[in-house]
Amino acid sequence: MSHAIASDLNRASEKLTALTELFGFLLRQDFKNPVFSTSLGQEDQVITHHIASNTLPIKIFTLDTGRIFQETYDVLDITQKKYNITIDVFAPSQNALEDLVTKKGPNSFYESVENRKECCGIRKIVPLKRALKGKDLWITGLRQAQSENRATLDYFSYDEHFDIIKFNPLAKWELSDVNAYLKENKVPQNSLHAKGFVSIGCAPCTRAIENGEDIRAGRWWWESSKKECGLHTIKS
Repeated sequence: MSHAIASDLNRASEKLTALTELFGFLLRQDFKNPVFSTSLGQEDQVITHHIASNTLPIKIFTLDTGRIFQETYDVLDITQKKYNITIDVFAPSQNALEDLVTKKGPNSFYESVENRKECCGIRKIVPLKRALKGKDLWITGLRQAQSENRATLDYFSYDEHFDIIKFNPLAKWELSDVNAYLKENKVPQNSLHAKGFVSIGCAPCTRAIENGEDIRAGRWWWESSKKECGLHTIKS
């Protein structure tokens, strides 16, 4: 049923392009508790600017894994002050972290994909489940051009893992569109973007990319996996 709902929404919104049109369409639907998850990256800053500038009735949250960059905390602080908004912060269980680091050490994620996904699960997936509890729509900054896994992304999709409809208003944007919007609207950005960090996650799991590399190459750079942590599982 939820797949059908997403398909119906996509058919009804397929000719829309502007954020004002897409969010206007969204708010006319029967969603009672929409929420936007921000990683404070460039795409998410576009959406935060739009929600805050238009005082849309949409709550915003972020995940603090405990290992994010100081520069990311700086963006969180600046963004809340600039737009006079509250971004709810969800953190991992202290007991789960203590158990993981005690048993496997602080850098177990480098040893295998399984260990890395275990770390992501504790630091990201479990807090995300708490953040999405009771919500009926999840807004994301995902774009088709971000990776092969996301190439078929629509404006609306159904996430089976979290049992929720997703709204991806930037699905058809290019990175150049994102950068132009941020510049035009003077939106706060992570200073690491100017140093070659395109996709920014936890500090030990993120590096700058070289010219010509895929924009996700800097995430879990020691792996040859599909470069996803489990927050977003895209199906074609």
